[in-house]
Amino acid sequence: MAVQRRGNVKNSDSKAIEKKIKRANAQRQTFTWRGFIIVLLLLTGSSAVVIWLCMSLSDDVTETLVSRREVLTEPRLFLVQCSEDYENYKQFPGCTPKKCGRAVIDSVVTKEEAQALRRLAERGLSLGGSDGGASILDLHSGALSMGKKFVNIYRYFSDQIREVFTEEDFTLYRDVRGRIQRVIAETFGLDSSQMYLTKPTFFSHINSTSAKTTHDEYWHPHIDKVTYGSFDYTSLLYLTDYGVDFGGGRFIFMDPNSNRTVEPRAGRVSFFSSGSENLHRVEKVVWGTRYAITVSFTCDPDHAIADPTLP
Repeated sequence: MAVQRRGNVKNSDSKAIEKKIKRANAQRQTFTWRGFIIVLLLLTGSSAVVIWLCMSLSDDVTETLVSRREVLTEPRLFLVQCSEDYENYKQFPGCTPKKCGRAVIDSVVTKEEAQALRRLAERGLSLGGSDGGASILDLHSGALSMGKKFVNIYRYFSDQIREVFTEEDFTLYRDVRGRIQRVIAETFGLDSSQMYLTKPTFFSHINSTSAKTTHDEYWHPHIDKVTYGSFDYTSLLYLTDYGVDFGGGRFIFMDPNSNRTVEPRAGRVSFFSSGSENLHRVEKVVWGTRYAITVSFTCDPDHAIADPTLP
């Protein structure tokens, strides 16, 4: 999930996203129209035709890739064909995506560590928070949602910062980031030393409050490589449980013939190559609060950022 800061997207890339979304909408409209036909056929007793139509629609479904109740001790990998997006950027052997897909694992971060990171996020976000439904806290840049804008938490609360965060908080954050980087490298066959943390990398807090600015509109379909050119691999660490702490808020991959969803679970890491092969969105949260961390990686050292340190 990326809380969007839109406006720097090339026209050609925007058209590509629009085409994908229009194709998906057309498929859903077709589904609705055919569904109407099925109802009519049921009313007229044409059962054989109904069965045939239902079978023909089997590809246009929403599939749950990983449910909250599952516990994955090894990465569950779903390979997809790499898009051409990466050809428009400088190539970095051993890192630039050649094997693309999405994966989920539950054994990289413990539930206790996820709870500790959630408490870190809660303490930081308690100093601000968006007027809308989506707030972020970026420990690297210091960006914190406040009302309809962002402030630098380190400058704005400089006298209080060590009362909010501890060295142990930042040590855990850095350690977890390293583990996520290693599992991405192992899963996609990369040289971990050629991967670099990039911006934005941030905590997100989402609830059902209505959006007040475009920064709150987290639910739009997007492609990370288009939105943030530096991204090559995107990961999310979930800090709360779908269906327990919040409703809605599932992560949805928008493939040509179907939607495929990941249900958040505290401690679950989901990661994927960042190109248009992984067009995605987040469902609107309808109750409760969804916490996660987006941790992004680039192959280009010119776009690298350092791990955060406590001022």
